[in-house]
Amino acid sequence: MTAALVRPDFPPLLSGKAVGARIDPFDKARAEALTGEVEPGLVHYAEAQDIARAAVTLAPELLLQDAIGAVLAVQIGLADALGALAPPEVAVHFVWPNGLKINGADCGGFRAAAATGDPAAEPDWLIVGLDVPILAEGDGGAAPERTTLQAEGCIDVTATDVIESWSRHMLVWINTFLTEGFAPLHEAWRGRCDAIGEEVTSPEPGLFVGLDERGGMLLRHLSTTRLIPLTAILEET
Repeated sequence: MTAALVRPDFPPLLSGKAVGARIDPFDKARAEALTGEVEPGLVHYAEAQDIARAAVTLAPELLLQDAIGAVLAVQIGLADALGALAPPEVAVHFVWPNGLKINGADCGGFRAAAATGDPAAEPDWLIVGLDVPILAEGDGGAAPERTTLQAEGCIDVTATDVIESWSRHMLVWINTFLTEGFAPLHEAWRGRCDAIGEEVTSPEPGLFVGLDERGGMLLRHLSTTRLIPLTAILEET
């Protein structure tokens, strides 16, 4: 679908910047940040109706190992937004560290990048992006493990709806994170993950025991439990 997206309305403290229908807002935001163009609270978004695609730029005054909690805030914000927009029977779950499932099928996900990969350093910027496919392609039978919001009964939900609602819920969770720390995000994220206590194959095979206090994966293999930090979600810059 080629019609342009209706411009979203953003809550106070956030602003929007359209990047076109087929430009990835995450890549655009990261490219600008690498050249020194950092505007905290700016949401880049794609002007497309078939997918909700956006990225928020943050300037956390925290060490990266702590600032990474903003990723959970973005994810939970999206889950809450979909919970508000979708029919009540639609189930939204997370796949650690960057996957999203709707009714058990993959439905987009998240990306993140920071000015530094050093957990003990304070990043000048942290960018978190999301992709949520809206419209079904074809008859939907070619890839049954993947889905879209429309295919799951969200007939009247638009990309504008998703981006607007996500931005509001995300801002609430970021404020919660800044005032209360990881604990409430930890609890909310765990409640949206159906793989805890199950055997997983990604990012490595093992038993997904749970999360550590900073959102890292505790993965047990045989008699050994190891921690994969949430910073593993970060893409190289």
